[in-house]
Amino acid sequence: MPFDPSVPSPASIRAAASPGLLRWALPTPIGRIGLCWRPGAAGSDGVLTRVELAADGLDAPVPPAHVAAAFAAYFDDADQAVGLPVALAGTPFQQRVWRAIAAIPSGRTRTYGELADALGSAPRAVGGACRANPCPLVVPCHRVVGRRGLGGFAGDTDGRLLAIKTWLLRHEQALPAA
Repeated sequence: MPFDPSVPSPASIRAAASPGLLRWALPTPIGRIGLCWRPGAAGSDGVLTRVELAADGLDAPVPPAHVAAAFAAYFDDADQAVGLPVALAGTPFQQRVWRAIAAIPSGRTRTYGELADALGSAPRAVGGACRANPCPLVVPCHRVVGRRGLGGFAGDTDGRLLAIKTWLLRHEQALPAA
């Protein structure tokens, strides 16, 4: 299912890589994504620390084959998780929300309210944790929707990122095809 490239992309990438992080750009069906990777200690491969959507202007090398293959597996088959190790920096509450999001299977959605009830929280707090998710696609926050519609995606309520959320949910057959 092709992604509509006519939807405008953000002019700049939100998060700059920190010293010691590797920065890569990967073409995907939803456009170029930016990846930040923290190399591991001797003998360790490392961890993904950030996935940036709509990174069309990012000038960076492509990732190693095993990283690219993990994303390709998901885009080829929505039932395949992006199987990469991650290091998610966030508050204890955000970590709880991200674990709950990671448990939502492909092709399914949960509302902000459902997650809030399960976590003993409020829907807005869950939405804030979704917005702060540093690794969308790996932690599939696109599967969290509003009670009366899609809700937002990465802080966007009507632009390119929401179009990406729609594409991802259709890819996973959680929404009917256009």
